[in-house]
Amino acid sequence: MSALDRAPLDVLFIGGTGTISASCVRLAAEVGMTVHVLNRGRNSAGRELPDTVDWLTGDVTDDESLLAALGDLRFDAVVNFLSYDGPDAERMVRLFADRTKHYVHISTASLYGKPVLQTPITESTQLHNRFTEYSRKKLDAEHVLTRAFAEQAFPVTIVRPSHTYDDANPPLPGGWTIFDRIARGDEIVVHGDGTSLWTLTHAEDFAQGLIGLLGNPRAVGEAFHITGDETYTWDQIYTLVAGALGVEAKLVHIPSEMISVAAPDWFWSELLIGDLAHSAVFDNSKLRRYVPGYFPSLTFHRAVLRMAEWRKANPDRTQPDAATDAVFDRLVEGYHRAAEVYASLAPKGE
Repeated sequence: MSALDRAPLDVLFIGGTGTISASCVRLAAEVGMTVHVLNRGRNSAGRELPDTVDWLTGDVTDDESLLAALGDLRFDAVVNFLSYDGPDAERMVRLFADRTKHYVHISTASLYGKPVLQTPITESTQLHNRFTEYSRKKLDAEHVLTRAFAEQAFPVTIVRPSHTYDDANPPLPGGWTIFDRIARGDEIVVHGDGTSLWTLTHAEDFAQGLIGLLGNPRAVGEAFHITGDETYTWDQIYTLVAGALGVEAKLVHIPSEMISVAAPDWFWSELLIGDLAHSAVFDNSKLRRYVPGYFPSLTFHRAVLRMAEWRKANPDRTQPDAATDAVFDRLVEGYHRAAEVYASLAPKGE
């Protein structure tokens, strides 16, 4: 019997249908927990959840709607995937202080200081990210929650996912659009020289760690990252995707700073500079002290085959995005033009 099979808990997941949360909901139900999912009733990605889940419909950003959905329910644990900044964290403290014995805030590993000065990254690595607003707001939320723990014993645990994916969401800057470009033989932009190290975590592996923490009184007041143990270069990541599709990856390497200059309005540009351009290797030993059975097992070279099958089975949900395609076309064209200019300026041999 694993650590996840102990006495069942009554757990509320706020979110529940996203890349990370759906796998957590499924595992919680599988090990016998009573599972409630609160969201606005949308499941556009098509991730299936168990029939035993109790669905609560409400808007987590609106106090009246949230309280109406909760009624008089109390929970052993609440896991919030949808809290993004300091003011919202203050709301959660106020709304859940008397409703749960354990509140788990899903933060992000992107708030570890970049560039990373020492690897592997541990939970004591400096927290700051001067590049991305998302990370700064998540850090503000952490500050509010740790202060609530210190001042009023609010039972919070902070969890920091890194780059987590599932079958319906490939871990590529540009998502299914990049999958499609690789499949049809188009060139793919890789930031930097493609050799920086990056950690990928399948949501099913992440769920092991998260569910193992729920209800553990020793975890209250602590912060954990939950990541896989495998690291890849970005060239390897794209090459493995191409291999799963039976094609060759055509990679074009462009400095991350130039991508942000050429495509400042692209969603991923800020994340490249503030996160993905830097190597990220994590030490999960703290998590394993609290969840001894944590053992991520889905290697990317196998998981990417599942993504390819998902794409084949869900063509309506995996279509390329025209705007993202246009960004990559522009970047590739600019790269080749620059290469031609450079070649024309190079000294000619006699």
